Amino acid sequence: MQIIQCLHTAILVSNLEKAEYFYGKVLGLTKVDRNLKYPGAWYQIADYQIHLMVDANFGNQKHNAEKWGRNPHLALGVVNLEEAITELQKHNYPIQMSASGRPALFVHDPDGNIIEISQR
Repeated sequence: MQIIQCLHTAILVSNLEKAEYFYGKVLGLTKVDRNLKYPGAWYQIADYQIHLMVDANFGNQKHNAEKWGRNPHLALGVVNLEEAITELQKHNYPIQMSASGRPALFVHDPDGNIIEISQR
């Protein structure tokens, strides 16, 4: 087997409206059309997609509350980390800078899913 591409990541959310605000407005991702029978939203990043799937009973549990990056997370790259920090703070999303010293931060979506944002 030769894996040649990562296609998408599926993320469970309990409130689609709040999740769409975070992924679409705060992170600025492009929403794409989807023709499926279950509630959710898809977002495109180059050749990769994030699939939000609604589960009203979803409750994310952090295994390591001290170091957010030591939990399951999705990592995204940005051109300017300072701009990302400003945007997240403008919308009152708490951030945690990477303990490694590299230019990266961690933030929670409205359901507690952890997103890493790294400068590329």
